Amino acid sequence: MRKTITPQLGLVAESVDHPHAHELGRVSEILDALPQAAELVAKDLIEGTLATKAGRLGMSGEQVMRAAVLKQMHGWSYEDLAFHLADSPTFRTFCRLGLMDRSPKKATLAGNIKRVRPQTLEQVHRLVMGYAKKRGVEKGKQARIDSTVIESNIHHPLDSNLLFDVVRVLTRILRGARQYSTRIEFSNHHKRAKRRMLDVINARSMQRRVPIYRELVQITRWTMGYAQRAAAVLKSLSSLCAQATADELEHYLELGKKVVEQTERRVFHGQSVPAAEKVVSIFEPHTDVIVKDRRETLYGHKVFLSVGTSGMIVDMLMERGNPADSTRATTMLERHRDVLGKVPEHAAFDAGFTSAANVQAARALGVKAASFASKGNINVLAGVANRKQHKKLQRFRAGAEGIISFTKRCAGFGRCTWRGYRSFHAYAWTAVLATNLLLLARQTMT
Repeated sequence: MRKTITPQLGLVAESVDHPHAHELGRVSEILDALPQAAELVAKDLIEGTLATKAGRLGMSGEQVMRAAVLKQMHGWSYEDLAFHLADSPTFRTFCRLGLMDRSPKKATLAGNIKRVRPQTLEQVHRLVMGYAKKRGVEKGKQARIDSTVIESNIHHPLDSNLLFDVVRVLTRILRGARQYSTRIEFSNHHKRAKRRMLDVINARSMQRRVPIYRELVQITRWTMGYAQRAAAVLKSLSSLCAQATADELEHYLELGKKVVEQTERRVFHGQSVPAAEKVVSIFEPHTDVIVKDRRETLYGHKVFLSVGTSGMIVDMLMERGNPADSTRATTMLERHRDVLGKVPEHAAFDAGFTSAANVQAARALGVKAASFASKGNINVLAGVANRKQHKKLQRFRAGAEGIISFTKRCAGFGRCTWRGYRSFHAYAWTAVLATNLLLLARQTMT
């Protein structure tokens, strides 16, 4: 029989009997066992702030850390995260938000999570790996080492698109700068630049593109001239907002000069611009150009991963540029030793890491069996006891591809949506941390 009156709601939310709720409960227990992790995050939150008794209390280190893990684990935006923390008792409990506590807003969540340094997240990761070792989940006896690329959140870097971006952004800033001084004058070439950009894309030959490129470069130079004169005017004002706007103009002017220069070199002079000198985005200028296996060009940052027998990511190394895999083989073994206290007894590497020097260096570090994928005339069997052991370790190494795929699909490891290199690095560590906590929870649930 259907009830005609809605019963009074209880004050305490009931626990949800759902597999994911059980996983989050186990993750929560793991983080409870690592109070040092919340303390590390709290130090970043209070760094550079003034102690005061006024205002609302901010989020604690534990709440921020848990919110970051929850966001990454589900691939949410900050707006999604704010909604779920306001709506779901399960997620509120996980993030240590009381029943009567006000839910943090999107800006609060973003501001707090972005304050956590990547070095802090790496320390938290090592605490988690120490817990996994103590529980016997990851003993560190075997390691499979591979590399992948985390892409920046940018569009494909065509020269015409970059020139249009420069015109569009500088024009937008100049429109806002008019409020500070009547001496700021400029002509808006935004629509004209957009038409030329589309003409370049639709042109069927390079011969037709060159004159269009010349006009687009000229439009960009005009806009940069307006911005340069406006920056000088803004610098002479006493307003802090005007000074900040001038700094923003100078930032994009510097990037605009590089974009114009590389366009002239490539389009007008037929030169090949080295990857290290290219600007592929004026919004994410830290982005590296990475060519994988001479067949695919990616834009982001290269990361090296060490994956253990448990499937957990033992370590991650992210560096600027496009370092060759072969130069990081011994580095990853040494970092594995720093994380778990010893080098792996057995280590398996992708073909990119293969070199005769690396085979010898791995054995010198104490690795009993170092299996490198076959490459050229290098004797890869020198690092193992026999061919059978080599094949077994290479099959073991192939499992790293599955873990990388899982991390990209389930923790957003494939594409970073945060702005700036520091945030990019922090995003990568947050994805690794979310992946490891989820895997560790699943393997320790009773």
